[in-house]
Amino acid sequence: MKQYLEIGKINNTHALKGEVKLEMWCDGIEFLKHLKTVYLDGRGEKGLTLVSARPQKNLAILKFKEINTVEEAEKLKGKTLFCNRDDAEIEDGAYFLADIIGCYVVDIDTEEEYGKIVDVMNYGSCDIYDVESWGKHTLIPAIPEVIKEINTEYQVVRIKPMKGLFDEN
Repeated sequence: MKQYLEIGKINNTHALKGEVKLEMWCDGIEFLKHLKTVYLDGRGEKGLTLVSARPQKNLAILKFKEINTVEEAEKLKGKTLFCNRDDAEIEDGAYFLADIIGCYVVDIDTEEEYGKIVDVMNYGSCDIYDVESWGKHTLIPAIPEVIKEINTEYQVVRIKPMKGLFDEN
């Protein structure tokens, strides 16, 4: 499992005191507010102290202790931010998307393997898992009627497929 997880991308500066706008790839502003340090790399070597996080439409405005001018903030544009999974607070039964990607999708009744999750998307109502098998992609909704068990330790997602989901005809 990855220790450092992507939380979003800095897409612009905000005002003149070194704040930045973050396109959030995490659950939202409350998730960010619990973090004390974020990282500019996936190894946890380049840390920034998070002073504040507040919402602005579908973005977050972040202020870091180390960044105090618009010129310093400008250098962060386009950078992906990471958090240490040990610092992240998630609800019981919740999973990091990074842990679901790579899981095998298996029929809960027949044990038939349908492929591997290669991406997770969200267009509003629920997450959608992109399952690849031999170059063919199938999109499955991450809803309780379909997803019956997620075991990230064993990298298995057990499903009850909807009629027509994996049927070839």
